[in-house]
Amino acid sequence: MRYTRLGSTGLKVSRVCLGMMSYGDPAQWEWLLDEQAAEPLVRRAVEAGVTFFDTADMYARGISEEITGRLLRRLLPRRDDYVLATKVHFPMGSGPNDGGLSRKHILSGIDSSLRRLGVDHVDLYQIHRWDDATPIEETMEVLHDVVRSGKARYIGASSMFAWQFAKAQHVAETHGWTKFVSMQNHYNLAYREEEREMIPLCLDQGVGCIPWSPLARGLLAGTRERDGTSLSVRAGSDQIAGQLYGDADFDVVDAVREVARERGLPPARIALAWLLRKPVISAPIIGATKLNHLDDAIAAVEVSLGEEEVARLEAPYRPHPVLGHS
Repeated sequence: MRYTRLGSTGLKVSRVCLGMMSYGDPAQWEWLLDEQAAEPLVRRAVEAGVTFFDTADMYARGISEEITGRLLRRLLPRRDDYVLATKVHFPMGSGPNDGGLSRKHILSGIDSSLRRLGVDHVDLYQIHRWDDATPIEETMEVLHDVVRSGKARYIGASSMFAWQFAKAQHVAETHGWTKFVSMQNHYNLAYREEEREMIPLCLDQGVGCIPWSPLARGLLAGTRERDGTSLSVRAGSDQIAGQLYGDADFDVVDAVREVARERGLPPARIALAWLLRKPVISAPIIGATKLNHLDDAIAAVEVSLGEEEVARLEAPYRPHPVLGHS
């Protein structure tokens, strides 16, 4: 495993971040793994040198955080040996204040997350989405208070428009509050709209990107065919994938498969290697429900693509509407 700084901070993270969204209660979604099934995957990640783990309060209605906390305590008992990230925003109940980015919900959210995780702090506390109903000044001030209280070491954001992210950073800088150090955005070979504004902004400001869905919900790994055939349990029940990716994206999939075939490597390694070579990327967030998913991600760190291969992979791309902000 290789390590890098998260953006311009001094925090070191593994080049692969293990996303914990796939671990929860299988009764909720059939592709979720319970704690017993998840442990071999997290163990393999730890043995390979992965030190960065990302979850969220809303994943499996909090169960993901509980599983994450228990597994990390067993496999990495020294708290300083791993970087733990979670997120806040989506509703965690039916009440009017059970979601969003208000002072009330964020202060309640961080305490609830710490309780489920079984730790006294997270290393990275992220806003899961933008909240139009809450003034950004209120959100940035309370996030600063969370850091000052010691409950989080850094703060990050997730999918939003570049102007929103710039506004939040400006508000924090103007008031002397803590600024975001990371952006967890929707970015992969099949969805590159972030290259227009968000990624240049992050590069300019020293913000590290930790993209979600780096394999386009399995599309780039070959879990779906152009005729609609699904080759995995997740692909067969994933309603969101159909909203994010369409027929034209299979031209990108074909290019990935062609380069992978020439290299004698799985397509997932090629798609991740493309992402890892981008200077703004600190660590893609990898979802793994099988050991080979994890092995491909770890091996991708050592795959170096040539300029001609990169050009072939990027050539079929077609513009998309903005997707993934809701």
